[in-house]
Amino acid sequence: MTRPALIGDVGGTNARFALVTPGTFAPQHILSLPCADYPGLVEAVRDYLARVGQTGDDAPHEACLAFACPVDGDWIAMTNNHWRFSRREAEQALGLSLFKAINDFTAQALGVPHVAAEALVEVQAGESVAHAARLVIGPGTGLGVAGLVPGRNAWIPLPTEGGHATFAPTDEREENLLRHFRNRYGRVSVERILCGQGLVDLYLAHCSLKGAPPRHQHPAEVTQAAASGDSIARDTLLRFLKILGDVCGDAALIMGARGGVFLCGGILPRLLDWLPQSRFREGFTAKGRMGAYTAAIPVQVVTAPWTGLLGAAEALHNPEVH
Repeated sequence: MTRPALIGDVGGTNARFALVTPGTFAPQHILSLPCADYPGLVEAVRDYLARVGQTGDDAPHEACLAFACPVDGDWIAMTNNHWRFSRREAEQALGLSLFKAINDFTAQALGVPHVAAEALVEVQAGESVAHAARLVIGPGTGLGVAGLVPGRNAWIPLPTEGGHATFAPTDEREENLLRHFRNRYGRVSVERILCGQGLVDLYLAHCSLKGAPPRHQHPAEVTQAAASGDSIARDTLLRFLKILGDVCGDAALIMGARGGVFLCGGILPRLLDWLPQSRFREGFTAKGRMGAYTAAIPVQVVTAPWTGLLGAAEALHNPEVH
């Protein structure tokens, strides 16, 4: 019997672990463990393996784990929790012959080709060009931006820091918003707006511009208020999606993403009903002489809950991922 491999997607709050049969991509025995319950990665992995009965001679010898932090070099320090560890020492402690550590959004990108069709929701119809790059982008804690290129034998991920590109207003409202954000932050990146906290900041900016006292402090409160008829929250949500369309269209042009645009992360699946009401597509396609180019690119929201685990399974034996 083929020994299963360990895959995982580790965020600031929870670590999702699963097992996968090498050569396949379907995660099995998925468990989400609170990072705060463990001193570090090794203890969490050992507990997971004990829970699923994969210890001793049955323990995995191979692992690929995705982390919500930079993964350059041997030392990995999580951005939003207390886990700090040496890759080499963790590999030895867990008895692994192969241990790959990748960035969580790289895992999102690598997982996209393995997402089932029923977990993709169309935002814009288009024609996917077979050998062209794909854009994977999504607002969450920050704004993740990655590319994906079909290589001769494997998918090639293109990690980027595209979320830190400069925000560019396209109308008078956005120029006023830019002034508000600049007074607070100095330089304004698109990630300042297109993330969970950014949605709240965008709401506060709208309140300031309209001279209204703010009533909400969390992203979920803003979206709930918008659904309940709060006009400022509604304007905020629709503007958030329009700016996202602007940025996705710009990124698609930069990357030449004629293979398609895939919207990932935890925020957008909750806003599916809002996307058709918003000016997302207008922002995506309003690119002057290149409007026909972006109008032909298919855009889809990824609703699969385990895309990062699928990407970790892809990365495990992908020679383009080190």
